[in-house]
Amino acid sequence: MANRYRASDFDYDYPREAVAQRPLPERSGSRLLVLERESGTIHHRRFRDLPGLLDAGDALVVNTSRVIPARLRGVRDNGREAELLLVHAESDGSWLAMVHPGGKLKVGRKVRFGDDSVAEIVGVVGGGVRRVRFTGRLEVPELMLRYGSVPLPPYIERPPEPADRERYQTVYAAVEGSVAAPTAGFHFSSEILNQVAERGVQTVEIVLHVGPGTFKPVDVDDPGQHRMHAEWYSVSEAAAETVNRAKAAGRRVWAVGTTAARTLETAATAGSTPTVVTAGSGWTQLFIYPPYEFKVVDALLSNFHLPRSTLLMLVAAFAGYEHTMVAYREAIAQQYRLFSYGDAMAII
Repeated sequence: MANRYRASDFDYDYPREAVAQRPLPERSGSRLLVLERESGTIHHRRFRDLPGLLDAGDALVVNTSRVIPARLRGVRDNGREAELLLVHAESDGSWLAMVHPGGKLKVGRKVRFGDDSVAEIVGVVGGGVRRVRFTGRLEVPELMLRYGSVPLPPYIERPPEPADRERYQTVYAAVEGSVAAPTAGFHFSSEILNQVAERGVQTVEIVLHVGPGTFKPVDVDDPGQHRMHAEWYSVSEAAAETVNRAKAAGRRVWAVGTTAARTLETAATAGSTPTVVTAGSGWTQLFIYPPYEFKVVDALLSNFHLPRSTLLMLVAAFAGYEHTMVAYREAIAQQYRLFSYGDAMAII
């Protein structure tokens, strides 16, 4: 059956100055657009008001993946610069990496990082991705600390700054592995999390390591033909039990961000009962776009996303297409800050 929506339906115009280039001084000082799913009613709040939207017994699911300084700049044998964006480690000790200049970095070519380490291209995976093997004095984590930088999104039109190492992370980031941040969590401060706990809300930790494909627009007309990138996720027994207990009690499960939503929906389809979250880990390529019936998520926190992105399509699947696009137009008219370092949206 043909999809009702085309990729072009998720285009929208926004002023360049609406793209947040830096975070606000205070995490929870961002604005919060609250969208009621059923009616489409919109409220304008501040993120510090979020705890008041939560009820005792609700489960707040956060992605604790930590962004690694995965963008490495080195020198080729001819003395010219090269860049590697490490995506993830393979079981044989090699890494998959996106490379630049892609046409120059063929198998056998090397990139040097001072006198410390050498990266050799040992395979071509496709889509600009190479298999890379490191040799030298430094292990890869040490190499990233010395030569790496935070891989900021392409719409942030400035070089990485020291402050990005802290602010392009959530306060609860713990498990290293992402090359892009689960940005809906940026707005949570320790104080806000404490207020959430005081209301009797359980914070549930899951992991999904965000890959560079998160920024890839859907470039085919039929979203159903889009090939979703694979990302590694993990749901513990304790996390699954807490979410399932909330569902059984008729409480709401809040997903903090599209990554948490995809993880929960993936874990719900992993077992025999589709409305029950199953503990486990693995790779997910779940692409959520309208129409889609959510099995676990009852409320969604999200930033504002790029046109034609899989992230925007997930939001539209949850809130409804018309409600979503009206809310985006309203946010732009009200001068909300957009994208990773921008403002937030709560869909309830």
